[in-house]
Amino acid sequence: MKKTLLDVVFRSDKRKNVLLLLQNKPQEMEILLKFLGTTRQGLLPQMRILEDHHLISHYDDTYKLTTIGKLLVDEMVPLLGTTDVFDEGIDYWGTRNLDFIPLYLLEKIGELKDCEIINPPLTELYSIHMSLNPEYKVSSTVYIVTTILYPGFNSMFTEMLENNITTYYIVSQELLNKIKAEYRAEFANLIKNEFFKMYVYNKEMKFLYFTFDSVHSLISILKSNGEFDNKFILCKGQSAVDWTKELYEYYLEDSVPVTELD
Repeated sequence: MKKTLLDVVFRSDKRKNVLLLLQNKPQEMEILLKFLGTTRQGLLPQMRILEDHHLISHYDDTYKLTTIGKLLVDEMVPLLGTTDVFDEGIDYWGTRNLDFIPLYLLEKIGELKDCEIINPPLTELYSIHMSLNPEYKVSSTVYIVTTILYPGFNSMFTEMLENNITTYYIVSQELLNKIKAEYRAEFANLIKNEFFKMYVYNKEMKFLYFTFDSVHSLISILKSNGEFDNKFILCKGQSAVDWTKELYEYYLEDSVPVTELD
């Protein structure tokens, strides 16, 4: 009796990794053995199982995915990416309200690679952001979408603008009201600068903030019960930056420019 395909794919790391190694092109057995750190004797039984279930085929000593194998692997990769992201901080993700992320981005959340959960004091959030990337001061663009205003915001923005860093800054309506009431002069000065692009989002924002530059992204999510803390997710790499940029563009669609504080 044959195994189910789920058993074939996921009950053996060797089988799973063989399929992943064959995703982009056929591979010789010696290459597979090198990547898997195993012996021919140890791998051949797993290869036979994959062949018996029509997931791979071989000619001479070279193996490749079948059409069925390719279909399964193309579905496996995003699933494994998603589990990798959640495995790195399941207690954080599992207690957070993820409703602010549109479905099409939730479905590819596995692109948030190389992530960790950080829990700094509130007053150090932006200083940590500034220190994470040694090249930050020569970055050309920074994006921030937020419902809260951090201490020291004026000096931070001033330093960024002095370094000709274009800053895209989307705030909630509630935060804009606070800015108008308490920090009108500071922001009136900022929005005069050509490098500071401010917007207000016209709908509810069910998160604390997210921000990204060319190297990394930070995301701070509300707890499922609506409470908040200082923990945030730090992700590095182009894949994470691209994912967060898509999230930014989603919120930008329903935002309008703030060009004056009337």
